[in-house]
Amino acid sequence: MKTETKSRDLGRDGIEVSALGFGCWAIGGEWADPDGNPLGWGRVEDEESVAALRRALELGVTFFDTADVYGTGHSERILARALAGRRDDVVIATKWGNRFDERARTLIGGDSSPAYARRALVASLRRLGTDRIDLYQLHLSDAPLDEAAELRDTCEEFVAEGLIRAYAWSTDDPVRAALFAEGAHCVAVQHACNVLEDAPEMLALCAELGLASINRSPLAMGLLTGAYDPERRGGAGDIRATPPAWLRWFGAGGSAAPEWAARVDAVREALTADGRTLAQGALAWLWARSPHTVPIPGFRTVAQAEENAGALAHGPLREEQLTEIATLLA
Repeated sequence: MKTETKSRDLGRDGIEVSALGFGCWAIGGEWADPDGNPLGWGRVEDEESVAALRRALELGVTFFDTADVYGTGHSERILARALAGRRDDVVIATKWGNRFDERARTLIGGDSSPAYARRALVASLRRLGTDRIDLYQLHLSDAPLDEAAELRDTCEEFVAEGLIRAYAWSTDDPVRAALFAEGAHCVAVQHACNVLEDAPEMLALCAELGLASINRSPLAMGLLTGAYDPERRGGAGDIRATPPAWLRWFGAGGSAAPEWAARVDAVREALTADGRTLAQGALAWLWARSPHTVPIPGFRTVAQAEENAGALAHGPLREEQLTEIATLLA
């Protein structure tokens, strides 16, 4: 596993990626659950999304993570458009397991069958305009273990057919991650981790099994950028404006929950030391936390892409800074 700042190995299969990936949930635009509640991050401008993706590539970012359900296919299409002609320069990760109505931009439900996995893969390959997915990830975080074991074997079939290079599970459960890791071509686990909510068990598992730790919500969905406080609210069509129960960083109306805003304030000075922005400090914390981490912050603008990619130049926090932050949050 590489330890330098700008590149890391994606687990145990020798796939090299930039130490920073870009998460493409936000650029999918608006979509909703069956009850009409927003699941996107609000309205986006596709031209800005394309420009931001291309700028990220210019700045050394080579790993892009999306899912078929983000914007009900729209995120994958925008990613394909932005990376046209550069396919061999990047590593693309996507996810499957959610059924959706692409026209209505609505989530329908989950499907953990092997047959659906194959249909979803073929559809993602078409939307992404590619002949292979570098990292294919199960998007049903709490799928039963017996069903997941069957899907793991299905992924091995996809590898043998040349449709994917490797696979992973997007889950916060180390037991589930370990089950998938029994497969020869499982190289990673995608899980929540950030300076406000550490994941020591999952990081220990990644170290033990040689898996990459792909960190979703590395900026706590914007809370660790400084853009949200108890007075500022999310916009229309933004999941943060009407947060589901699992999105505990935000309160009703999309303002930062006071207890979480207080934690950000407690570590703000430590994270912005050495000329970093708050977001760059949060990413640096993850790199310092483990040599296996690959954070994937979201973005919607060129400016956000430049700020996130700028974290690479600063590198990880120092050990004494990690200790200071742990003390501040204790």
